[in-house]
Amino acid sequence: MSTATSRRTEPAVVETKARPGLARRQVHAVAGCYFVASFAALGLPPYLTEVLPELGDGAARWAGLLYVVPTLFGALGAPLWGRLADRFGRKRLLLRAQLGLAAAFLLAGWADSLATFAAALVVQGVLGGTFAASNGYLGAALEGHALSRALTLMQGSARAALVFAPIVVGSLTPWLSPHRQYALLAVLPLAAALMLVTLPEPAAAPVGAVQGDGTAPGAEATEPAEPVPAGPVPTGHTPDARPLRALYALEFAFVFSTVISFPYLISLISQRLPGTGPLVSGVLFALPHLCYLVAAMGVHAAFRTRPRTGIALGFGCIAAGLAGHGLAGSLASFIAVRLVLGAGLTLGLVCLSVLAADCAKGRAPGGLFGSIEFFSKAGAVAAGVAATAGNDWFGPVAPLLTGTAIAVATGLATAAPLLARTLRTRRSPRCPR
Repeated sequence: MSTATSRRTEPAVVETKARPGLARRQVHAVAGCYFVASFAALGLPPYLTEVLPELGDGAARWAGLLYVVPTLFGALGAPLWGRLADRFGRKRLLLRAQLGLAAAFLLAGWADSLATFAAALVVQGVLGGTFAASNGYLGAALEGHALSRALTLMQGSARAALVFAPIVVGSLTPWLSPHRQYALLAVLPLAAALMLVTLPEPAAAPVGAVQGDGTAPGAEATEPAEPVPAGPVPTGHTPDARPLRALYALEFAFVFSTVISFPYLISLISQRLPGTGPLVSGVLFALPHLCYLVAAMGVHAAFRTRPRTGIALGFGCIAAGLAGHGLAGSLASFIAVRLVLGAGLTLGLVCLSVLAADCAKGRAPGGLFGSIEFFSKAGAVAAGVAATAGNDWFGPVAPLLTGTAIAVATGLATAAPLLARTLRTRRSPRCPR
């Protein structure tokens, strides 16, 4: 990564603080507000092929491009909004994100042309960013185990919305078109904003001491990305940027390898299992996300002190699951490979949350989570482009093979330092031969 790029994406460094904390019910309120606000953002895009004919695009030729427009502009805006949150207040910028989402949904719901609808999706990307804003808010009040657990809960909100929102939108379609549902569902981020008004603004706490390893007092140790020199950390010390760059790379690769399987999964199921109804296809699509909802907190408890091990295992499961899609030819085999993919999705999301919480120590949370969101959305955009190109050239199996290759390469790159460290430990002179 170039120096110029690093300056644009790496968040500002701050002194490690004794965080004021949030009550559990307040953390749950933030996660609940994100779930509510995400309904339209995650539930309506699968129905773009039904929305666009109402706006003059009879063949829905622009559906693929418009699908990634909010993601693309969200990626571009996330680092800026994160830095503004650090400067002007995380609660204020979180409220801005919810209100921006509501405005975009109203504009999309009342759009009478394709250009106006596309402009609404741009507004959604630029003014939204509720996930990064919510994580920045939590990062300003929590740290260590409490923060990683809260981030795991936030991912659970995203998975739940991804599972249930398309079902709700589909059930409303006989009475109200998906196009007009944008305007109806704008009330959800407005309701979320009203709930967030009652939450406190994370206060700037007095600067506290840091331990010799650079962590805050009471923070749990995790596997180091690189050997860290021992000794006291001076005031204003800049944390090692290498773990942060590794986190960005892992975030991009993880999102790319998982999202690339989304766009053409239904086509693959229809091709391999002729006569499969939309309900069964929808359940197969949702299975990995349901795995997360069931197992995330258990995985967090098991891997919170060894996240890189969990990430390596996660990429292994993702690779096995994606490769298995290319061989699956029955309903039972599709269920099996979707569950394997779900195991990888759960391991990856949970352990990335642990690494993000670890990187948040000594850094401004708004800038950090805005930058993480940038790389996450960049991975999603790249996956969408790669999936479209692969499907056009080689069919619906091609995106799965691309995702498998990325997952294998990243998993091996993550596992190699862990294996080398294990071998060094076993060969240590302190160990009996």
